[in-house]
Amino acid sequence: MYSPQDLENILFLDIETASIVPTYAELSPRMQALWASKAQRYQRQEPEKTAEELYPEKAAIHAEFGQVVCISCGYLRFGEDKLPQLTVKSFYGPDELRTLEAFGPVLDKFTSKGMQVCAHNGKEFDFPYLGRRFVIRGLPIPEVLQVQGKKPWQTAFIDTMELWKFGDFKAYTSLDLLAAVLDIPSPKDDIDGSQVGRVFWEEQGYDRIRIYCEKDVQTTAQVLLRMSRLPLIPV
Repeated sequence: MYSPQDLENILFLDIETASIVPTYAELSPRMQALWASKAQRYQRQEPEKTAEELYPEKAAIHAEFGQVVCISCGYLRFGEDKLPQLTVKSFYGPDELRTLEAFGPVLDKFTSKGMQVCAHNGKEFDFPYLGRRFVIRGLPIPEVLQVQGKKPWQTAFIDTMELWKFGDFKAYTSLDLLAAVLDIPSPKDDIDGSQVGRVFWEEQGYDRIRIYCEKDVQTTAQVLLRMSRLPLIPV
């Protein structure tokens, strides 16, 4: 699927998100009304829950009601032993503006060299979420995220979930499940995505979130290595 040379020109990426404020009550009246409207889609499956109860569970999924609390990215290099090594860097903390300001130039630096960007479910979540948050924060949008007017095949995106679909538009496969069926060590050994908001707001556990995010970057790289029938990153 991909050669070692191809893989050395890919930046692997993962983001973690939390709600923009801790509770529904802290939203402005205007945003409360808009969230109540958005929450109706979830209330069809969970009619017993109010918009207020759904806010801490679901707001982080939406760039309009959430924020980026961690971005981890990494790249592969193959040594003389032909084994891959992953270098990872993270941008994280309580200040989303600073996180995005620090990450944007790094993303531009790597992609200006012709590197593609890879994430699991990136085309439906990570990439558009980042683009929207850059706009909301009034920051320059990194070039690779400026996809307006481009055909899907003209973007520099690789999505491991899309690769796994093999043309099946209905399929959703989590990174954890894909890692399991490909016999890759699970990245989910501390927290999961549903707990990020609580860890962020209640514990200020920024390093826990960073570690979780970095493990997902490594697992995404491992998935692409396995799909390419190449050795995994030694762990």
